[in-house]
Amino acid sequence: VATADLDLHIMGGEVWNRLVFVDGHWLPGLSSLPSLPPEVTAMSLANAMSAYPHLVANDLAQHSPIQDSGFTALNTAFLRDGALLTIPDNIEVEEPIHLIFLSSGLEQGSVSHPRTLVTLGTHAKATVIESYGGLVDAPYLTNAVSEYVLGPGAHLDTFHLQQHSARGNHIGSTQVKLANDSSFNAGAFDFGGSLSRNLLNVTLEGTRSSCNLYGLYMTNDSQHVDNQVLVDHAAPHTTSRQVYKGVLDGHSRGVFHGNITVRQEAQKTDAQQMDKNLLLSDHAEADTKPALWIYADDVKCGHGATSGKLDDTAMFYLRSRGLDKESARRMLIHAFANEVLDNVGLTPLRVHLEQVISSSLRFEGQSS
Repeated sequence: VATADLDLHIMGGEVWNRLVFVDGHWLPGLSSLPSLPPEVTAMSLANAMSAYPHLVANDLAQHSPIQDSGFTALNTAFLRDGALLTIPDNIEVEEPIHLIFLSSGLEQGSVSHPRTLVTLGTHAKATVIESYGGLVDAPYLTNAVSEYVLGPGAHLDTFHLQQHSARGNHIGSTQVKLANDSSFNAGAFDFGGSLSRNLLNVTLEGTRSSCNLYGLYMTNDSQHVDNQVLVDHAAPHTTSRQVYKGVLDGHSRGVFHGNITVRQEAQKTDAQQMDKNLLLSDHAEADTKPALWIYADDVKCGHGATSGKLDDTAMFYLRSRGLDKESARRMLIHAFANEVLDNVGLTPLRVHLEQVISSSLRFEGQSS
């Protein structure tokens, strides 16, 4: 694997910290940590398990139960390597930590099981990006599991970017535990692959903890993207927000299942959830199922879902101002996606996402 193979995935130039994995194994020659504070541990899980077992003993495989998912059990059974990030108390990592997981596809029908463990101490702060992709257009499966554990007052921004090749398949599971006064922001962006399924399970265990979850998925041809978002309000005075959007073309299918649980002891919960889908083809399908399970009586919760096509009136207005059909269509799709993109504060990542969106858009009917 050469540096040129990373061009599609590298962002932030030489400033961002980067760990690169191919087929689930760490490549130190392509990894660099130029701006990582000395107190922070960022290393291969394989090295940590053999040389520093105390760093993983308390949390590795403790938050992703194998009884609930066969894919998580499979990942745990084949756990050989992955990424370990440990941020101690009161440490802020100013530059993002970019984890790049690539599948070589050198063997037909290959599978990799990358693992990520991120722990933040009290009042620690960091930004983590997980990127997934393939080096060749061949059938393969990436079965990833990530565990995020936030201490009291910690803050973590995460971004999950899936850009697999056309015949790649992705199964991902992310488990998050939040302590008192901690906050977790997560953006999920799915653009590639034949089949993709993402499970995000956030448990707000601490009082006044909060999470902001948002996602954008764009599909063409016969792609299938499935997002399962589970938020468990287990403590009082907790807050959650969910906004997911899909742009579906061709014969593709998008699935969203958002589940908010408010336990009896979680009084004063404030939870909102929304999924919106834009169908660019008569053959595209959006299946959405927002759900609330409320066992407390002093809460403020709401959810909703919409699916529809581009507004003919808006198209007519833009065409009447001199725009051709394709330009008008692209402008409306970008406007639809901006509600999600506005959450991305990292300029290099925002530029990268806008470039991917522009290259993903095809003229109406071309993929239908």
